[in-house]
Amino acid sequence: MTYSYCVIGAGRQGVAAAYDLLRRGEAARIVLADRDHGKAAGAAATLTPLVDGAVIDITTVDAADRRAAAALLEGYDVALGAASWRLNESLTDAAIDAGTHFVDLGGNAEVVWAQLERNQQARDRGISIVPDCGQVPGTGANLVLHVTRGFDVIDSVTLYDGGIPEEPEEPWHYELAFSMDGLTNEYSGHGLYIVDGKPHAVEVFDPAEYELVEFEGFGTLEAFATAGGLTTLSKTLAGKIRTLKNKTLRYPGHAAQFKAFCDAGLFEEDPISVGGHEVSPRAVFHALIEPRIRAGEDYRDVVINRVVGVGDIAGTRTEITLDVVNHRPAGLPFTAMQAATGWHAAIMMHRLARGACRAGVIEVENAISGDELLAELGARGFHIRETRRPLAN
Repeated sequence: MTYSYCVIGAGRQGVAAAYDLLRRGEAARIVLADRDHGKAAGAAATLTPLVDGAVIDITTVDAADRRAAAALLEGYDVALGAASWRLNESLTDAAIDAGTHFVDLGGNAEVVWAQLERNQQARDRGISIVPDCGQVPGTGANLVLHVTRGFDVIDSVTLYDGGIPEEPEEPWHYELAFSMDGLTNEYSGHGLYIVDGKPHAVEVFDPAEYELVEFEGFGTLEAFATAGGLTTLSKTLAGKIRTLKNKTLRYPGHAAQFKAFCDAGLFEEDPISVGGHEVSPRAVFHALIEPRIRAGEDYRDVVINRVVGVGDIAGTRTEITLDVVNHRPAGLPFTAMQAATGWHAAIMMHRLARGACRAGVIEVENAISGDELLAELGARGFHIRETRRPLAN
């Protein structure tokens, strides 16, 4: 059986997803759609030599135009929203209009809540929609739920995740391998935890949530609260777990740098008057900082996911630690972050194409089991290690 796929957004993550669909997703045809024809053409040129016999089309589309997007999506089995998170709600409506399965790279809780309200509409159309795919929330949410199900009684789970350079350089010790708008989205507002069994909003960079964590091969990393990492998990596990947290990993010093930018108001979007001109502080910040931290084509990075759960197994207090780590894939023009993000989305798209998920809008943690995902990631060269140790009662 073969399938047709549409990837909206021909940037780094979309290209990686398209590659995986061509290699492992039984793709008969893929179209790369972007508002920038040159970007779509460049993405196709990157993919063509990587997969023999690949059928790749390109087109231009204004993804913010619901009618244009729906017209594009008609006739495809599954589509991916790999453009801005700001377009995901409109693209969800377009997918429902077109009767096409849809996944996106998510990352903004308010948008995901709005998408979930389309559940009945998607069911009526007989299609599946899975927001929040990619590295996190996607993979992270799947791994968290997998670890919770390893306990007879679960008490607490913390997800640590992040993409970092293999060799950090001054002054930032960080390079950006995805959207700049996505980064400031993570660093704005609040994250959703579970505390004392109930959903709890925690401010990004909250000093009370800051900690240092040791990772073999990388030394000491800092972990801190950001937004958009748990989203639907905060409701899926509400009342079933006492504590649920997610913290972003960086080399020490990063959180202090970016918290200072945040505290200075540079992540605010509402325009302010400067010299008689209305300017958005966030737009100015993006223009200044992105050229300094944007990863180059040869960027070597690593993506780390660690889930630490504590609970009872057969009456014994136990800690489960699950590490899933991936480096830049050898012989491919993709960063580790591209692979972690795009390949998870591709895995989910292939599932939807095969009819493996129910109709409706599905929380990403409920769209694939942890065992299935770990098998898929292992087949793609991700390093997976789970350890269990008894704790003193």
